Amino acid sequence: MGSQVSVDVGSMHVVIVGGGFGGMAAASQLQAMNVPFTLVDMKDSFHHNVAALRASVESGFAKKTFISYSVTFKDNFRQGVVVGIDLKNQTVQLQGGEVTLIHSQVALADKELLPCVRQEVKEILLRKGVQLLLSRCHFVSLPAPLPGLLRFGSTGERVSNLEELPVNEYREYIKVQTDKGTEVATNLVIPCNGIKVNSSAYCSAFESRLASNGALQVNEYLQVEGYSNVYAIGDCADVKEPKMAYHAGLHANIVTTNIINSMKQRPLKAYKPGALTFLLSMGRNDGVGQISGFYVGWLMVQLLKSRDLFVSTSWKTMKQSPP
Repeated sequence: MGSQVSVDVGSMHVVIVGGGFGGMAAASQLQAMNVPFTLVDMKDSFHHNVAALRASVESGFAKKTFISYSVTFKDNFRQGVVVGIDLKNQTVQLQGGEVTLIHSQVALADKELLPCVRQEVKEILLRKGVQLLLSRCHFVSLPAPLPGLLRFGSTGERVSNLEELPVNEYREYIKVQTDKGTEVATNLVIPCNGIKVNSSAYCSAFESRLASNGALQVNEYLQVEGYSNVYAIGDCADVKEPKMAYHAGLHANIVTTNIINSMKQRPLKAYKPGALTFLLSMGRNDGVGQISGFYVGWLMVQLLKSRDLFVSTSWKTMKQSPP
């Protein structure tokens, strides 16, 4: 059918744990190549969470950010929570059952942005009346105490008391401290340092292969170190690059290619992180970014991302039509 390619897979069966950007892309590619697979996710739909903030402020947009797994993958989708992986018997254990091995899951990192990009982001936020404290690992958004009175923190500092701060909650007084002794008084703290890696599905089976942040140590082919039949992609792969949906999709391309190559006894393809590509949308008509190390302005970001935040791309990948 169309662009589908059949592959002689013998008795191989791939289990994809997690239907985030990487898992969804990998499942779509395996489906197109007629490779037997099961996608397991605790939700019934893929959530295009890149567009979550717009969905919270634009009426009717939220329904565009959820795409049913079962409509696309039918019997190849299992809704459930993975509680463990049995490497000996090669099974993925679910609450109330098991599936007869590949991993996935999305976050944000900005320290590698070009200085001109960082500066334009700051200027845009300042024009919108936001007070900022930027650090190497944390980005805390602070409401300005008075219109026009804004204070800017050092980019070389780390928020040291983040775990103690009330987040996403207005208070009369909150004190933010950094590792260099800076103190900032504010009323609201919004952590923007990405989500933590959810390692609950595999931490027991791969305890010796866990990185300090809970991600899985992988080789150049994105195989979990020491395991030729287990891959890690997306947030749970310990790859030295910003955690972004774009990179999760690139991981999926490499892994599906290597699954096919391993079946055909061909050389595996290595994953090589490239120059950072980053598009930061700020509403429908504004933004800033860089592509392969080159700065791009608001018009390019608007055309490429800001209009729909790549929602239409996810619907196309899932071979469905948006509402």
